[in-house]
Parts: sequence; C-alpha cells; structure tokens
Amino acid sequence: MDIDRYLAKNQATWARLEDLTGRARRPKDLRPEELAELVDLYQVAGSQLSAARTRYDDPILTAHLTRLVASAHSVIYGTRPRTWRSLARFFTHTFPAAVWRSRWFVVAAIVLTFAPALAVGTWIANSDRALEASAPDAVREAYVAEDFEAYYKSEPAAQFATEVFINNIQVAIYAFAAGILVCGVSAFILAFNGANVGVAAGLFAAAGQSAKFWGLILPHGLIELSAVVVAGAAGLRLGWTVIDPGDRTRADALADEGRRSVVLVFGVMIALAVAGAIEGFVTGSSLPTIVRIMIGILAATAFWLWVVVQGRIAVADGATGLLSDEDRRIRTHPARASARAAAPVTAGG
Repeated sequence: MDIDRYLAKNQATWARLEDLTGRARRPKDLRPEELAELVDLYQVAGSQLSAARTRYDDPILTAHLTRLVASAHSVIYGTRPRTWRSLARFFTHTFPAAVWRSRWFVVAAIVLTFAPALAVGTWIANSDRALEASAPDAVREAYVAEDFEAYYKSEPAAQFATEVFINNIQVAIYAFAAGILVCGVSAFILAFNGANVGVAAGLFAAAGQSAKFWGLILPHGLIELSAVVVAGAAGLRLGWTVIDPGDRTRADALADEGRRSVVLVFGVMIALAVAGAIEGFVTGSSLPTIVRIMIGILAATAFWLWVVVQGRIAVADGATGLLSDEDRRIRTHPARASARAAAPVTAGG
C-alpha cells in the first residue's frame, strides 16, 4: 500500500483519537464507552506507528503518529504533571508499602535492637559487678547527674538538631549499606545500638534515676529508634536477598530489593529529621516532662500508624514499594486497566 492510500485509510481514525485525547483531559467530557474507545485507538495507533517506521520513510507521518500516541499515553497513564503527584504518592503509597512488604525484617530488626537493650539494661541495673565494670564510679555519677542531660543543652537548638540529624543518618545508612554483607553487619549495628541504650538505661536505673532517663530519651528516642529499626530492616532484607534470591536471578533480586531499600532509607531520613527537630527543640527544653514525653509518643505513634495502616492499604492497592510504583500500578478505571494489559511498546510505556 502506498503512503497516500495509507493516509487516506487511517486519517479518520487518527482524527478520532486526537479528538478523544483532547476531550479526555477533561474526564467528565467522556462517556465510559468513549474512554474504552480511546484505549482501543491508542493501541491501534501504537501499532501503526511501529509499522510506519518499518514500511515508510516519511518523517512527517512518523512525527504525527508519535505525537498522537504520546498524547494519548499521557492521558491514559496520567503523566501530566507527575512531580507533585509522585511526591504525594511516595508518602501515601511507596514508602508505607515498602515498610509493610518488609514487615518481617522490621520485626527482626526490632528484636535485634531491643533484646540487647533489655538484657544489658536489666543486667547493669541489677548486678553490682556489671555496674562496676561499665565505668568508674566518678564517671557514672557525673553521667547520671549532669553529663547526659547537659548533652541535650550543649548547643543552640537548631545547630544541635542539625548535628543530631546528620549523625543519625550516618547510623541509618551504615545499618542499611552493611546489609549487603549477608545481614551480619547490619544485625551487629542494630544490636550494638540497642546495647548502648541498655547501658544508659541501666546506669540510671541503678542510681534510682529512671524517671529522669525516660524523660530525656522518650521525646526523640521513640521515633529515632523506629527509624533506625526500619533502616536496619532494609539492610537485613538486602542481605537476605544475597542468601536467598527466590525465583529471580541474584542480580535481578538485588536490583529490585536495592531499589526498595533505597525507598526505605529515604523515608527513614524524613523520620530522622523529625527526631532531630524534637531532640533539638523539645528534649532539652523547659517543657514539663509529661509534655515532652507525649510529643515523643505522638510522633512515634503517627509514624507506625502511617507505615502499618497506610502500608497495608497501599499494598492492597498494588503498590510494590518501588520508586516506579506509579508506572507499575494498575489503574482502577477499567479503560486504564485494559490499556495496562495491552499497551504497545512503541507508546513508550
């Protein structure tokens, strides 16, 4: 078929696709059957674009079809504009889904963190030998009486919050990145971090100052430790993928889990920013202890409700916890679902 006959045969189809695409930018202007027709014509035009590139050496025809297919693709898959929607989706779907899909690794990270904390804290609080081995008497007394509390007032709040945030990010990244070493180093970092918390709790308990310790650690510590746990879970998941890639090749499994783990670390950075702000502006403030503790409880509760409740909803909605979720998720509209099932490669999807 020569190009003139090809153009004459398909011009009406292309005009109809262009009309439906323009009207689809205002969804209320299209009936459901017209949306389905739009998807069908988009698929046809995609196939015709591929054929035109192969059979005809006509740059004008190729450019026209490329524009038609790209416009229809943007309407069907909702790619206009994506930046703010992708950012919103990160909070509503991508990060919560990544945490929920990693929930058993999160549970393992919680155990690795808090089991050593409980064991070491209980041991130091109830064993004179352990207490004496932890530090000299003068050091312990200064730590409980002044040093621990003074730390939170050692610098202006904004500067202190920034320094704390940077330090916590380093710990979180270490816990994540070390996961590639078959889980062991991530597990050690989590356990070591938990043991340090246990040492501090044990020293205050042995001195009869537990209320002071919890009043200083709970405001920021709840969400801070939550974030470190999630970062550690990302590392554990990455390490376990090296051990057991499942039905994927090890390279493909690491690529997928690495991208999901990066999502977890990004979300953790947000949580640690909140923890740093609380530590800088609340923990060392003159607010009543009960108020400071309630701020910490509310922050941590909001975090866990976010990742658990919204995570389950996001996974049920098809979110995978990858940054490309928006492209992977099947749209709930039947026309978009059919397009997802049969979209031509030439459309750029």
